[in-house]
Amino acid sequence: MESTLGIRHAAMLLAHRIKIQPTLEQRDYFARAAGAARRVWNWALAEWQRQAAAGGKPNAMALKKQFNRIKYSNPAWLDENGRPWLRTIHRDAHAQPFSNLARAWTRYFEQRRAGRPAHPPAFKKKGRCRDAFYLANDKFRIEGTTAVLPKVGRVALHEALRWPGRILGASISREADHWFLCVQVEVPDAAARLPRSSHGVTGVDLGVSAAATLASGEKIGAPRPLKAALRRLRIRSRRLSRKLDAAKALAGIAGRIPKGTRLPVSNKRIQAAQALARLHARIARVRRDFTHKLTTRLCRENQAVAIEDLNVSGMLANARLSRAISDVGFYEIRRQLLYKAARYGTLIVLADRWYPSSKLCSGCGARNAALALGGRAWTCAGCGAYHDRDVNAAINLQRLATGALAAATALPVASPAATPGTPAGQGPAGGGKVTPARHEHGQQDGSGQEENVAHFCARFC
Repeated sequence: MESTLGIRHAAMLLAHRIKIQPTLEQRDYFARAAGAARRVWNWALAEWQRQAAAGGKPNAMALKKQFNRIKYSNPAWLDENGRPWLRTIHRDAHAQPFSNLARAWTRYFEQRRAGRPAHPPAFKKKGRCRDAFYLANDKFRIEGTTAVLPKVGRVALHEALRWPGRILGASISREADHWFLCVQVEVPDAAARLPRSSHGVTGVDLGVSAAATLASGEKIGAPRPLKAALRRLRIRSRRLSRKLDAAKALAGIAGRIPKGTRLPVSNKRIQAAQALARLHARIARVRRDFTHKLTTRLCRENQAVAIEDLNVSGMLANARLSRAISDVGFYEIRRQLLYKAARYGTLIVLADRWYPSSKLCSGCGARNAALALGGRAWTCAGCGAYHDRDVNAAINLQRLATGALAAATALPVASPAATPGTPAGQGPAGGGKVTPARHEHGQQDGSGQEENVAHFCARFC
């Protein structure tokens, strides 16, 4: 276990997502700019695949230069009057997709080399992808609750930018029928750091019935917005499906819609699609609000928090539990804890996914190997203690956090932490020393399994 106590970084990268209030003309421009970004992405991906199939080595910057030579003259990029319609869109919207594509291919090949599941970049379809486009930091400015954007001028913001510092860039995106400006800011370390309200140490057991169970015995239930809105979601989905079937019948299409075919659009179908999108957006907002409040509380009130390194993708393969697990958002809780810990100076301990936190008696350390997933409570055969499964797991995780905190405050900085995937803005962290669980929990079952899998890695931010 290593410590980074005393280390401070010059700045953190933080983002502020602000709802904007565009006029009808500005909404029209935003939709066209997002469509331009989507179409350029599809062109670049198709050209990349064509060159790769021909034995070449595609390059994003070479593709960008190739596109710049044709974008104002090629008939495919001219409007019905023969004018280059891309001139009405700011260049950042149709220049950034090339950099995004390069990063997507780089990530794909890195995942392949690491032996992880990987998916190559895919084409984007209108209505099936996120509508968004990029703005460089020198192309816009923010004045209080107003943003001055290229091509559209002043746009009203719901709130002022909360972070002081140097603006690195921004993106404008749509969620249902609302538009948002997301600004990335390089915030000075002194302004980014936040004080903790207390200095506790806790373990957090994530679950479905209770989203988080703390070592104190407190169980925090998730709102589970998808479950609450599932009936309305199905009704609105059926409404939209019926209107889509009517449009297909009007166009004389049976079965799948041929590629490139545009169905007649009715106002009722647009309204049904918007109603469905608004419900999806509300579900996401409720879940996001709960997750932010939970993770902020954990980092604000504790100097060390231990959670399990859950195999979320594997858990989602269980058809009976996948919807409930997705409705809680296990991975998002972990992701937010890791980046918020950097601001509060909280130590995050990631227990190995095979660490038997539920099966170890928090009193004597005996292991109940027969405990099944459905067993919510059990009695220890060694000391006779009665355990609630989730509370017992949280107490065992708290013990790991206590040991990790003691090691982090006592040992010098050495190797980096073993857990990848920290968000932008989190500085280098110490940790990663493997500790057998028998050193933490006393008596074991003698199988030797704990030496192989019951270890943890810690991250101090």
